[in-house]
Amino acid sequence: MIKTWSHPGGKLREKGAQSLTEEELLAILISSGIKGKPAGKIAEDILVRFGSLEKLSNQPLEKLLNIKGLSDVKIIRIAAAFEIARRLIKPCEGFKPPGG
Repeated sequence: MIKTWSHPGGKLREKGAQSLTEEELLAILISSGIKGKPAGKIAEDILVRFGSLEKLSNQPLEKLLNIKGLSDVKIIRIAAAFEIARRLIKPCEGFKPPGG
């Protein structure tokens, strides 16, 4: 029997990260919600406010403090994930492609 996951982490494990929506990826970083507001709903609120992960990535951390359900730890996790992504896509300094 194949287990079907109802939370984003399980979906990622079962189907791969590429199968998740922006909301689901963000919910994984948020991890847990608060009473009456699960992580998925907090992620949805963030994306409604900022429009996309790309737009969110360019916001100062202070703008996230006003979102109900986001603690300092959750905001730091989100900021760290964006910084990891920036470092991965940043071209290697001094690298010159062949023939360039």
